[in-house]
Amino acid sequence: MADIARITEIVELEAKALGFDLVRVRYFKGGEIGPLSDEEEYTLQIMAERPDTGQLVIEDCAALSHRISDRFDALEEAGEVLINDAYRLEVSSPGIDRPLTRSKDYAQWAGHEARVSLTNPVDGNRKSLQGDLIGIDGDVVTLDDKKSGRVSFPLADIHSAKLVLTDKLIAATRPLDTSGADDILEEEQED
Repeated sequence: MADIARITEIVELEAKALGFDLVRVRYFKGGEIGPLSDEEEYTLQIMAERPDTGQLVIEDCAALSHRISDRFDALEEAGEVLINDAYRLEVSSPGIDRPLTRSKDYAQWAGHEARVSLTNPVDGNRKSLQGDLIGIDGDVVTLDDKKSGRVSFPLADIHSAKLVLTDKLIAATRPLDTSGADDILEEEQED
């Protein structure tokens, strides 16, 4: 198994060293990007972003992936094994319909639609909510749920949350950096 708190601590240090903010670290069985081989049963998923753009370009993902792998290898050589299982390392930008994982996400994305899954129910035993995010006050998140109206709940009660892809979100999202995309297309066409 894996000590996710220790892994997160190490990954966050490596992300910060490159000037990135860590968005999420997940360790789970299976994979979200393509099939896993018989030997790879787990995925270590890292999401990070540049503070100024809210994204990572491919070169950023590669740099962070190499840095994390090198750090894990160095720790293993020193006797600290972080993950005993075979796993796949996925490093990515959080994307437009990003997960909401930090307090600042609930403030930054207020006014946009979000889907929230709670560990403790609110308003008539509801654990799944969807609606416009009002924001966060201290450690309390408020959402205009489509079914229940305005509900508030502790940040600590959120199991998972993510933005919903809407026209408003697309309009509010900074354009992705497409530098180098033409080079990739030309290489594919030549093959």
